[in-house]
Amino acid sequence: MLALPRGGGGLARALPSLRSLLVGLAVFAVAVGGYLAARDTSLFAVQTVVVRGAPPTVRAQVRAALRPVVGASLLGVDGSVVARRLAGVSWVSSSSFDRSFPHTLVVTVKPERPVAVLRRGADSWLVSARGRVLQTLPRHSRLDLPRIWVPHTASVGVGATLGNDDGGRDARALAPLALVRFPEHVASVDATDDQLTFVLRSGLALRLGDSGDLRLKLAIARRVLPMLGSPGPGAYLDVSVPQRPVADPNPQVGGRA
Repeated sequence: MLALPRGGGGLARALPSLRSLLVGLAVFAVAVGGYLAARDTSLFAVQTVVVRGAPPTVRAQVRAALRPVVGASLLGVDGSVVARRLAGVSWVSSSSFDRSFPHTLVVTVKPERPVAVLRRGADSWLVSARGRVLQTLPRHSRLDLPRIWVPHTASVGVGATLGNDDGGRDARALAPLALVRFPEHVASVDATDDQLTFVLRSGLALRLGDSGDLRLKLAIARRVLPMLGSPGPGAYLDVSVPQRPVADPNPQVGGRA
């Protein structure tokens, strides 16, 4: 058993004195006061915005969106300020920031990844893997990307995220293609609640069933496609059940319509 000295003298010596407490509070008050003063003065005013992780055109858009923070104190800029300013930059998927004292705000951007061209009549837009509309496009551009066709009633606006029935489901279904080295070009996409179909440039319809296990289904299709040769009109490969792919590369040969 621990015996305390009589009179509690040892315990009293272990406790901080009133004077040391007052000194500590004074130092804390000075530090807080200095921080608040720095927030409200030009001592650490933002003079330069450095943008990383994006191509030049997106960096320029980010700098333009953050122009209102130039002149503000670095200490007053936080994540919510940066996110709010960048919410209208369609190419920005997410962002983070850092302060480089005394006058530089460093913003790191994760750009959206374009996966398709959305077509509504004669109008075209570039669309990301998250279904976000990135920019308008002239007709017959970005021929390397699949087409998503939507009716004239579809709601489309640059910076907006497409609803499922307005092409968003189709765009999000294309995201796994970047993770699989697919051997053929996907020309267009048709997606419903229970059936996703990629139409390849060869004309073959790749039936994927619902949107579950897309990476596995695409991996199976990648293995089977080279075995099909040159598909005829109406050809298809069905991998909706990945364990049992079904293919008909030339349905008209057997007399089927």
